[in-house]
Amino acid sequence: MCTESAEKKAMDEKANLHSANRFSREIAWELLCEWTQGESLRKHALAVEICLTASGEVEADRLGLSGEARSAFIGLYSTTGLLHDFDYEKHPTAEEHPFVGVRELERRGWPLELRTAILGHASYSGVPRVSHLAKALFACDELAGFLTACALVKPSRSIAEVEVAGVRKKMKDKAFARAVSRDDIRLGAEELGLELDAHIEFCLRAMQKRAAELGL
Repeated sequence: MCTESAEKKAMDEKANLHSANRFSREIAWELLCEWTQGESLRKHALAVEICLTASGEVEADRLGLSGEARSAFIGLYSTTGLLHDFDYEKHPTAEEHPFVGVRELERRGWPLELRTAILGHASYSGVPRVSHLAKALFACDELAGFLTACALVKPSRSIAEVEVAGVRKKMKDKAFARAVSRDDIRLGAEELGLELDAHIEFCLRAMQKRAAELGL
């Protein structure tokens, strides 16, 4: 019995490793670049990935995950962030995005939790945000775009100069980055059970740490 358990564990670990390789960040990036040519949309995907990965790290710690389980958990957050809008350039309408992309992801065998989170980040999809991943994606999506906009209006175009107080002030300016939903930013923080300022600061710090990747 012990031998069978050991063999089963080894097989499960091998299967998990194979799955991780199939759905790695590198594969997600290749798929994003295949469908998305615009640099700004790719940079947005990176910004959301950065915020979502940081959120996944905190959640993994809260759950007490370690080793390969922790890496796989955080990897799911990373790839979800990269792929949440990968179909948007080709299919920007509410009738198509993110439904076309999710069907493609399903065809390629990407995990259900990733696909469900991507559907949930579009409120009009009707798919509820139940998992922490889904809530975090929704919370990070609009905010990452807004933080990028806040950085780009700085003389240095550097996110290092962006501060929480300045972000809150810009949120009150309806003419600034008007395509970004302030209501979604507030709702996203609320769904995660976070104060808005704390959520802004968390995502801001995550993006500042990896500013070079974002060109900010």
